[in-house]
Amino acid sequence: MKRGIRAAAAAAVSALAAVGVRDLVQRNHALLRNFPVIGHGRYLIEAIGPELRQYVVAGNNEERPFTRDQRRWVYASAKKENNYFGFGTDNDLEYTAGYPIIKHRTFGRAVPRSTPEAGYEARLPCAKVLGGARDRPKAFRPESVVNISAMSFGSLSGRAVEALNRGAHLAGCLHNTGEGGLSPYHRNGGDLIFQIGTAYFGCRDDRGRFDLARLKDLVAQHPVKALEVKLSQGAKPSLGGLLPGAKVSAEIAATRGITEGVDCVSPSRHAEFSDTDSLLDWVELLAAETGLPVGIKSAVGDLGFWDELTQLMVDTGRGVDFVSVDGGEGGTGAAPMIFTDTVSLPFQVGFARVYRMFAERELHERVVFIGGGKLGLPDNAIVAFALGCDMVNVAREAMLAIGCIQAQKCHTDTCPTGVATQNRWLTRGLDPTLKSVRAANYIKTLRRDLLKVAEACGVEHPGLIDATAVEILDGRTAATGLDQVYDYRPGWGLPSKADQAAIVDLMRATEPQGSSAPPSPSAQG
Repeated sequence: MKRGIRAAAAAAVSALAAVGVRDLVQRNHALLRNFPVIGHGRYLIEAIGPELRQYVVAGNNEERPFTRDQRRWVYASAKKENNYFGFGTDNDLEYTAGYPIIKHRTFGRAVPRSTPEAGYEARLPCAKVLGGARDRPKAFRPESVVNISAMSFGSLSGRAVEALNRGAHLAGCLHNTGEGGLSPYHRNGGDLIFQIGTAYFGCRDDRGRFDLARLKDLVAQHPVKALEVKLSQGAKPSLGGLLPGAKVSAEIAATRGITEGVDCVSPSRHAEFSDTDSLLDWVELLAAETGLPVGIKSAVGDLGFWDELTQLMVDTGRGVDFVSVDGGEGGTGAAPMIFTDTVSLPFQVGFARVYRMFAERELHERVVFIGGGKLGLPDNAIVAFALGCDMVNVAREAMLAIGCIQAQKCHTDTCPTGVATQNRWLTRGLDPTLKSVRAANYIKTLRRDLLKVAEACGVEHPGLIDATAVEILDGRTAATGLDQVYDYRPGWGLPSKADQAAIVDLMRATEPQGSSAPPSPSAQG
């Protein structure tokens, strides 16, 4: 009897050891590589999660910042699994004030494909040419309306950055470097937007000052398509970044041009300009010296800056090529709670106010508008396009796609999946080659869903959806049009007629043979 028990125990130990070895050598799941055997508990709980939540824990729409339903959609999309939901919505539409409703059309201008071809992927280029309105020498039309937002090497691990850059290449989208400089992990095929932060990482001299020659050398050697001057971000506006010395590895120090092992503190403001007028001078200098489109990224607070910016653009002819508006609901690796919770306007309110200022001065057709702040979900993205966005940036959603489980440990350097940490043991579990495919799958799926919704609204491209296509519920018995909520005039939120016609022609040219070709806007009057 005892011999049988010992044999069974030995067999169980051997089986667990075999599972542990397999977990350590497999590359599909970072969590299992980092936590062999016990990591399976997470997947077991996830598998029976709906049953547990129904009686014990939280509902599908109660967790934040991303609900279980939202995370499930991203995970399933990244893995090319079934991302549909059964038995109807569990959102409380009747009583949720502020809930957006997208209005489909019975007979729209666009004619969707009656039989989608196997393997067809939605190609959704930007409706505007970035830098085209200002005749920048290296103006271009972005190939994707969905792009990867600014997340620096330092806040993310090198393997996570590599996975995202490889994914950007596979999906044909842009990858923003973040303010931490252009690292070796950004050099895996994806086209880049180089972000210039207040510390000028990657383009600074030995004393920490901006170095134009280094910037020109950097953009000449790498696939940098545009420059973004970071004024602030939604999660921590008006705060400089802090990377503790313990996290400043030799690689990070080389990438940023700083000293290894010493706290890295970013100033809260730029030293190269001191007001809106000198900002525009600097933007024009960067554009002239590099030939690249140049834009700004900012959260929205006091509107005085935006009023002055747009008026100077009218009066002087100088201007930015794109504006990235970051909502206050945006995320970051670490920030004081007061800033994450209450400083800067949420995306819809902030973006609409900024867009109005450009539109009232007839500048909106000359600028590419990019939105950020939980816009990597189809419903949020459609509202952003209706308000006037030409592209959306995804950050935390892209992190979810490559393995993030919303552990909310970004600020502790203990991210269990190796996404937001520099801990070598934890980062080893993240395989950049495999996770890059998941990042690309997610981006392609989001573009596909955006195209489906655009066609349901009767247009050929999400950039052609305007604010009249969305209503906002006021409660159980009333709703208000998005255009009325933000006091938009007819035509606001749309590209120029020339850009509309151009994007329809591009969409028609990419349709598979045999598909129904939509008529152009000009043919519709």
